[in-house]
Amino acid sequence: MKIQAVIRTAILAITVSAGFSSEAGSASFTLLPGVTLETGDSWTMDGRHYRLYGVQACLRGSTYTDRSGKRRDCGEASLAVLGAYVRDTRPTCAVLFTSAATTYVACSASVGSDRLDLADLLIASGFAFAAVRADGLPQYPPYAVVEQMARDRNAGLWQFGDVQHPAFLLARARQAKRGAQ
Repeated sequence: MKIQAVIRTAILAITVSAGFSSEAGSASFTLLPGVTLETGDSWTMDGRHYRLYGVQACLRGSTYTDRSGKRRDCGEASLAVLGAYVRDTRPTCAVLFTSAATTYVACSASVGSDRLDLADLLIASGFAFAAVRADGLPQYPPYAVVEQMARDRNAGLWQFGDVQHPAFLLARARQAKRGAQ
């Protein structure tokens, strides 16, 4: 399992560096409780916006219906799970690349004696999704496989029949915006 995680992280780094300028030589950092979590896949630290590469959390304001029939904020559920992982595992993150406004990172979390990909953990638990590019393909295909496995197991938010993939909601919003122009 550790070898697969190392290989996956190496492939991710190669895939990302092929299309973007990376911050070569950037030291890794530990993501500690107390950072300002913005969503279930992003945070602000030292005045900089960070985001997990290849992950899409539920959008704040999107909802699902829990087992008791109550409408819940899906984005808040994703945020709470990211917060719990940060608190419990103190992930180590490495900068992959930086855009004008966002630094994209890959993070690993300590669970027992294992180091696990934080994005994998979030997606496998069913509280985050594989990010999708504008052309509809996954940013990082292995995360789409993890997402399908979580969906098949009805993990996390997938247990609720009305949960919608954020990519669907974002695409619908882009379509509506184009139609309004």
